[in-house]
Amino acid sequence: MTVPLWAWILFVAVILVLLAIDLGVFHRRAHAVSMKEAGIWVSVWVTLSLLFGIGVWLVRGSEPGLQFFTGYLIELSLSADNMFVFVLIFTAFAVPAAYQHRVLFYGILGALVMRAAMILGGAWLIEQFHWILYLFGAFLVFTGIRMALEREEKEVDVENNIAIRLVSRFAPIVPQYRGEHFLVREGGRLFATPLLVVLVLVELTDLAFAVDSIPAIFAVTQDPFIVFTSNVFAILGLRSMYFLLANLVQRLVYLRLGLAVILTFIGVKMLIADFYKVPTLLSLGVVITTLLITIVASLIVAERRGVARSVAEAAAAARERPHAPTSEPGS
Repeated sequence: MTVPLWAWILFVAVILVLLAIDLGVFHRRAHAVSMKEAGIWVSVWVTLSLLFGIGVWLVRGSEPGLQFFTGYLIELSLSADNMFVFVLIFTAFAVPAAYQHRVLFYGILGALVMRAAMILGGAWLIEQFHWILYLFGAFLVFTGIRMALEREEKEVDVENNIAIRLVSRFAPIVPQYRGEHFLVREGGRLFATPLLVVLVLVELTDLAFAVDSIPAIFAVTQDPFIVFTSNVFAILGLRSMYFLLANLVQRLVYLRLGLAVILTFIGVKMLIADFYKVPTLLSLGVVITTLLITIVASLIVAERRGVARSVAEAAAAARERPHAPTSEPGS
């Protein structure tokens, strides 16, 4: 069933209104996002995603509904890897907590435009050249294997970062933050602030991750509307989840391995699609099971390491503690 143009326009309009309310009402003043506030927004976006998926199920049938939920979960899980990079970027550039929401907000807007272009382009390529699905599948298998072998994120090079080189071509960069501003005018000249550099780096990061995640969802469905809407809900939820899980994400030591398994599975599914079509429900089950095993195993290992570290620190403190003097016999 072809989705009419008005449905695309209505969906984009509703999302833009929600984002305008988010920034213009709830985050008009820059502030550090609390755990409670982040939890509320995560609940809002997850609830909207579930309601939208149910709507797709009721209007278009069970298979498109399953495709939306599977695509949403795949995109959300793959986007979760972004949080590792966001933590590294914000730490490396010492971004104040009060300005992180602003960076991620405008980063989301840019991501929506980039992903829409990539999805429409990918859908056109698949329609014109069916064999490109094999290329996507091979790329996902390669990416999954590479991700499994490269367990640790690379440090962010602040001095020689590509975002700095890009921004400095258009405007000189001031060394300190100027509140929540991306651009400032001083002495009659326009300057970029480090916050703009961080924003550009966030956009480049999302573009790099989209190269993996967009082909992945085409293994579930080639319907551009489902691909786009599941992407939108996933990245909108990711922004709020960052503030909720930024501290926890460091404990998910096996997350990248789990994502590698998901990417490899999806790549294999795409490669064998002309010979055997893996049911959408089975794909959803594999993704959910892999994520659950990954999260539970990571938390168990992190807890054991925390206990072992506490015991080691207690033992070290005991060895360094001065012993009480003993009295001489007969004294």
